[in-house]
Amino acid sequence: MSHRRDVETDDGTRIAIHARRPDRPAEDAVVFVHGATFGARPAFDTPGYSWLADTASRGRAAYAVDAVGYGDSDRPAAMDDPAGDPPSRADRVADDLRRVLDSLARDHDRLHLVGYSWGTMVAGLACTRGTELSSLVQFAPVYDPDPARVSAFDPGPDPAPKRETTRANTRDRWDAHLPTPSDYRDPDAFDRFWTTLFDGQGVRDDPPTVEAPNGTLLDLTAAATEGPIYDAGGITVPTLVVRGSLDRTATRADGLRLYDDLAADDAEYAEIANGSHFLAIERRREALFDRVAAFHDRQ
Repeated sequence: MSHRRDVETDDGTRIAIHARRPDRPAEDAVVFVHGATFGARPAFDTPGYSWLADTASRGRAAYAVDAVGYGDSDRPAAMDDPAGDPPSRADRVADDLRRVLDSLARDHDRLHLVGYSWGTMVAGLACTRGTELSSLVQFAPVYDPDPARVSAFDPGPDPAPKRETTRANTRDRWDAHLPTPSDYRDPDAFDRFWTTLFDGQGVRDDPPTVEAPNGTLLDLTAAATEGPIYDAGGITVPTLVVRGSLDRTATRADGLRLYDDLAADDAEYAEIANGSHFLAIERRREALFDRVAAFHDRQ
């Protein structure tokens, strides 16, 4: 069963944590950080495709954090101010994550951090700020992308504080990764994912849309134009870099740049065949879950 707990930051912002726990108290916990558009529940706890549930079934507590402006965490006022600065920059969210990790450390002896997509930037920053962790997994990382890809991220010279995406746009983005979507994704996967996403970030418009803060896109653009926003050379905990072989967002070249820059003595790079940027909700998800769990078993 899924549970929720909240952590309050120094400025009073409420950060929501979605949890699944094993039947017995767990010494180890895995903490997941989502990407730029979809919050914690759709990314990691879509019914029938839950990475949190899989983690708990293996005896570890599983937690997924909603960044400010996503899911059940507080909504920044700037999201409703057309002239506001785009909120939810990785630098701020990394500080919020440290508060979450400090809270969870009271209940568990070992913490394992998993970043996904833009969340790998947040996780990387947290790791370089003295947070005590047993391991780091950077799944589908966007680290030092080719500058030619700026157009895929850039919200423009005067970015709005938030963006909206429709069901059709979301499905098209996913489909674009897959040669034949039905060969790689279960028939009900998208509907379950969209329902979970809309439940946390939906706007009942025509057509219905979901909202996301644009600070995340500023981080991705900065990485593509100026280089990594965190120092992988400052990461010394055991680290696994893992991506799906079909991922067009987190490329092989970028994943290997991250792997090569890590300072960790225990660092691994892996690819899961026939998986996209949405691998955790695709048919090959069990291969990803097994690979990450095996890495955690060794720490």
